[in-house]
Amino acid sequence: MSSPTVPVVANGQVPEWTPESWRTKPIKQCPEYPDQAALAKSVSELKQLPPIVHPREIVRLKELLRDVARGEAFLLQGGDCAELFDYCEQNAIESKIKLLLQMSLVLIWGADRRVVRIGRMAGQYAKPRSNPMETVNGQQVPSFRGDILNGFALDQRELDPNRLVKAYHHSSATLNYIRAAISSGIADLHRPLDWGLGHVRDPALKAKYSEAVNFLTDMLRFMHTIGADKSQKLDTVDLFTSHEGLLLEYEQPLTRLLDNPSHSPSSPTAPAKEHYNTSAHFLWIGDRTRQIDGAHVEFFRGIANPIGIKVGPSTPTSDLLALLRTLNPSREEGKITLITRYGAAKVAELLPAHIRAVEDSEYARTVVWQCDPMHGNTQSVSGGIKTRAFSDIFSELQQTLRIHKEQGSYLGGVHLELTGDAVTECLGGSEGLDEDDLSTNYTSFCDPRLNEKQALELAFLVADHYRCERKDKPAA
Repeated sequence: MSSPTVPVVANGQVPEWTPESWRTKPIKQCPEYPDQAALAKSVSELKQLPPIVHPREIVRLKELLRDVARGEAFLLQGGDCAELFDYCEQNAIESKIKLLLQMSLVLIWGADRRVVRIGRMAGQYAKPRSNPMETVNGQQVPSFRGDILNGFALDQRELDPNRLVKAYHHSSATLNYIRAAISSGIADLHRPLDWGLGHVRDPALKAKYSEAVNFLTDMLRFMHTIGADKSQKLDTVDLFTSHEGLLLEYEQPLTRLLDNPSHSPSSPTAPAKEHYNTSAHFLWIGDRTRQIDGAHVEFFRGIANPIGIKVGPSTPTSDLLALLRTLNPSREEGKITLITRYGAAKVAELLPAHIRAVEDSEYARTVVWQCDPMHGNTQSVSGGIKTRAFSDIFSELQQTLRIHKEQGSYLGGVHLELTGDAVTECLGGSEGLDEDDLSTNYTSFCDPRLNEKQALELAFLVADHYRCERKDKPAA
């Protein structure tokens, strides 16, 4: 195997990293604020504000993701495509927490592994766009790039640096309520969950769902009967936050040199202090910004958070290893999550080579493999409405599970765009949504999301895959 490499300069030394060293690199998806003085004022204000998340929480997530990389746990990551400031309210937050909890119970039942939960919440306010301008009602206007940059209303499309501080406060308020809701018992398994199956039309599918639901409800009832449900562990769960680290003008001032909770006399090799991006527990580099010599990779290589990399049809295998060697030169287990997103028609052709490039290198068994079956399956239907077919989403996930099994690697998680609301944005599923249904409750300002029934259905289908796999294994 070749030895790990990192960016070097002429004298062979690793170039110094600072939170602002990304400014020396070429950058994609960078907004050009017309009012630089207002931008500087907002950035200065962000520097003074306290961290949104704590290093202890970040380190805890890194430990859990190490378990995922080892095949001992499963990662469930989900939430809105583009979070809106308007979603910072009780019902929207609670519905996503409850959905992620319910999906994780199903996955625990099926995969027989602990589940690590990460929400695309409390910060997913920026979205990359293919074009800076778009045509609306025959008028050329700046594209909506997420609430952190501009508003969806046509009279709010100009870039507004004051939104950087608004994003901080909405993220803080959202995470504050997540913590309050969890500590107050929203995730308490003593409470009944809604396992309604009225929407499931297929008899065979409904029978499988009923088996799972009966098992879960019987298990909880049994635990109550014997008093095992008195454990405080049933009253709470870990729920971490994440977003795409797209807007570096926001990420830099929230990156702080802080005490490393892992440093102790018994662990002297751990650095006493590290740079933590305190805007979220987990951040990822998008498909449009993962250039090896680019600003985003430069920024990400210096932060101690666990990070994700979107991997798609345009990712050369050579880039994949170069990214790993740049972002994780010490080969820390679970530090990097590779989020694959090819599309149902391309996954079988492209995924095996990416798996082999990693698993045949010095990074074997160090990464978390995660499937994003959403982004490669977006399509437009009549009227230009963006949607995704549930059958394509499940097909990519099903193929990914099979390919990892064939390659001897472990698919450690799923990454989904979902909402706890009864939206009608993705076609199909057991409800049988068709094109005519999309207008019923299509509320996304960006990409289409799974509704709560479709998301739970996907969890059941993944769980069924693992249960079938266990049944097929010969007895020891």
